[in-house]
Amino acid sequence: MARTTGRSTTHLTRRLVQLYVGLTLYGASSALLVRAELGLEPWGVLHQGLAELTGISIGVVSIIIGAVVLLLWIPLRQRPGLGTVSNVFVVGLAMDGTLAVVDDLDGLGFRVPVMVLGIVLNGVATGLYIAARFGPGPRDGLMTGLNRVTGRSIRLVRTAIEVAVVVTGFLLGGSLGAGTVLYALAIGPLAQFFLRIFALPEPAGPAAVAAADEPSTSAPPAGSGPVADPASGQAILPQ
Repeated sequence: MARTTGRSTTHLTRRLVQLYVGLTLYGASSALLVRAELGLEPWGVLHQGLAELTGISIGVVSIIIGAVVLLLWIPLRQRPGLGTVSNVFVVGLAMDGTLAVVDDLDGLGFRVPVMVLGIVLNGVATGLYIAARFGPGPRDGLMTGLNRVTGRSIRLVRTAIEVAVVVTGFLLGGSLGAGTVLYALAIGPLAQFFLRIFALPEPAGPAAVAAADEPSTSAPPAGSGPVADPASGQAILPQ
């Protein structure tokens, strides 16, 4: 019994480490895309546009937007997990912290490799925090909530959200470019690959029985219909 409890504790500790390392790395990788100045991921375009408009740091804007999106979960009857709430704060803080220590880059010889590094690390980060199974990020929960309420496919809902986000961010002064396109093409395959790498085995004994009740971390098919509410252990893989 003591051995089973010890394994369960170790399993939980590893999940927590993966969650917070993943979220921190996600914020740091997003900051690298900012420094590369070759285009940001869709939500990053909005965050940067609002930062330009308000004068608030992009990390703080990310926190504010994450909190606002999380409030939209209430009418959608979504249930946040530890990872959901942590996502709101950790990613933004990590972004501002990284931007404070990484200076502006001069020349494509530096900016292109940093852009590629940022996208790859973002895929690593996504695999880490999704595999931890502590709940979807606020923006993913918005997607699945709208999917359930409207009956539209995940692909359509996600595309509509991200087009609206990119257009709004661009009009506010956010950065679009090669990095935006490369991110859109690469993040799905990268996240899927690293999700397999960082997948955690279920703990042995009674804990495995409890863990078996947790929802799967795998994403619904891109063209699927409504999906059930994500429980606290579920995260959605980027499409």
